[in-house]
Amino acid sequence: MATTMSATPLWSVFDATWTGLTGSPTSTFAFTPSTAPFATLKSTVSMMAVYYATIFGGRELMRNRPAFQLKTAFMLHNFMLTAVSGGLLVLFLEQIVPTLWRRGVYDSVCSADAGWTQPLNLLYYLNYLTKYVEFIDTVFLVLKKKPLTFLHTYHHGATALLCFVQMAGQTPVSWVPITLNLAVHCVMYFYYFQSARGVRCWWKEYITVMQIVQFVIDLGFVYFTSYNLFVSRHLADVLPHVGACAGGETAAVVGAGILTSYLFLFVAFYFATYKKGGANKKSGKAVAQKASDLHRMTAKASVALAAGGVKLMPAIKE
Repeated sequence: MATTMSATPLWSVFDATWTGLTGSPTSTFAFTPSTAPFATLKSTVSMMAVYYATIFGGRELMRNRPAFQLKTAFMLHNFMLTAVSGGLLVLFLEQIVPTLWRRGVYDSVCSADAGWTQPLNLLYYLNYLTKYVEFIDTVFLVLKKKPLTFLHTYHHGATALLCFVQMAGQTPVSWVPITLNLAVHCVMYFYYFQSARGVRCWWKEYITVMQIVQFVIDLGFVYFTSYNLFVSRHLADVLPHVGACAGGETAAVVGAGILTSYLFLFVAFYFATYKKGGANKKSGKAVAQKASDLHRMTAKASVALAAGGVKLMPAIKE
C-alpha cells in the first residue's frame, strides 16, 4: 500500500483536525487491532450481535409501552449523518478524481497503489465506523414503535460486515461502492432530516431508485474486478481477462454476494412499496371517480323526475 500522503487543500485541513483530535498525524494510521478500534472480525461480529439483540429485545420491551416521539433527537441524528456523509464524499473525491485522471479506471479499481493508498485507507476506515453510527437508525424505529423490516435490519448489519471484510481484504475497488453510497446517503439522510422537521418531500421514491442504480453500478465494477482477480490467479491460461486485480479473494466473494443480495432486495422493495401502492392509488381514484359520476347522474335524474311530479330518494352522497 502506498504511504505517501496527499497534499491537497482539504486533506491538509482534515490532517490538522485529525492530529488535533488523536495526537497523531493521518500518515501514522494503520488498520490493525493494536491501533484501530473494531479492526477484528470478532469485534465486528460482536457489534452486530449487540445490534440485533438491542433492536429485537427493544421491540419486545416497547410492545406494551407508548411510543417515544424523539423529534429533535431524530432530526439531529439525520443532520449529523448528512453532514458526515457529505464531508467524507468530498474527501474521497479529492483523492480519487486525480487518480482517475492520471491512472485511468482500470488501475484505480485494480491497483493497490491507486485504489488503496494510505489516505484512502483512513477514509475507508472512517466510512466503516459510520456503519455503527447508522445502527442508531434502527434504535429510533424501535423507540418510535415503527415496523422492523427484513431489508432494513439485514442491510444495516450486513453493511458493517461488508465494510470490515473489504478493509481486511484491501480491495482497491472499494471506493466505487463507498462514494456512490455516500452520495445516496447525503440525499437519504437529508430527506429524513426534512421529514423530522415536518417538511414533506415528493422525491422519496427516487431515493430507492438511486439506491438501485447504485447497486447496479457497484456490481458492474465488483464483478469485473472479482473476475479478473480470480482468473489472473487461477485460470490465466484458460479464460480471457484484462489483467490482475489486487485484494483478497474472500473479500471479493463476500462483497459480490452481499451487494447482489442488496440489489434483489431493493428492487423487490421498490415494486412492493411504490408500484403496488401506485396501482392501489390509481384503483382508488377510479372508484372515487365512478362514485362521483354516479352521484351526478342520480342528482340529475332526481331533478328531472321531480319536475315531472315523481319523487325520488335523494342522491347518495359520496
